[in-house]
Amino acid sequence: MTLPSFDTQREQLRGGHLIRVVNYHSTPRGARDELAKELAGFARDYAPVTLDDLDRLFETGTWHKDKPGLIPVFYEGYRNSASVAAPLCDELGLTGWFPIATSFVDCDPAYQEAFARAHWISLVEEDTKGGRIAMSWDEVADLSTRHVVFPHSANHVGYDATLSDEEIEREVVGSKRQLEAVTGQPAPAFVWLHGSSYGQSPRHDRAVKDAGYRYQFANTMIHRVN
Repeated sequence: MTLPSFDTQREQLRGGHLIRVVNYHSTPRGARDELAKELAGFARDYAPVTLDDLDRLFETGTWHKDKPGLIPVFYEGYRNSASVAAPLCDELGLTGWFPIATSFVDCDPAYQEAFARAHWISLVEEDTKGGRIAMSWDEVADLSTRHVVFPHSANHVGYDATLSDEEIEREVVGSKRQLEAVTGQPAPAFVWLHGSSYGQSPRHDRAVKDAGYRYQFANTMIHRVN
């Protein structure tokens, strides 16, 4: 990877050559119009960012589009991310990035509300009206053909609660294998609960690197895993 100098980075920022990351969680149908308006504004002012675009930025240190880039991130694997957010991204020409808590998707729909409440997954009233709260695996597979899907651990946990070797294997490696089996493509990125940064725990960093991830998403940046 080419590491751009500080001066180069400063000039890129001055020229608007940057990527903005905007985080979302549940996107209920009742708030669709509000989300549509917000995403339309982003689509007007920013360029979509595909995985290839992100790879190119880290390889060259230069953003190659005329507008700043936008990565809208829809967390957890809510059903409404597939039924509300993704279609809006399709209509507006945006690439959505979807971190999936794989055990949430895997959970029997009858227990998804209980799973969510036990695993830091926020719910709005619409989410609890019956039926599935999480995506189906078919929806995950379909999303992966147009957008970017990657693990948000298996059980929506932070590195500080993932202590044993078995837990690390399940949350970091197992979630990747499960997602890749469904999508048929490599999972490029990983994100812990609370958006913990790469570099906070050598043991967990090593697990993320050894699993074959290229990126770790965090609250303040996207880390290239080396």
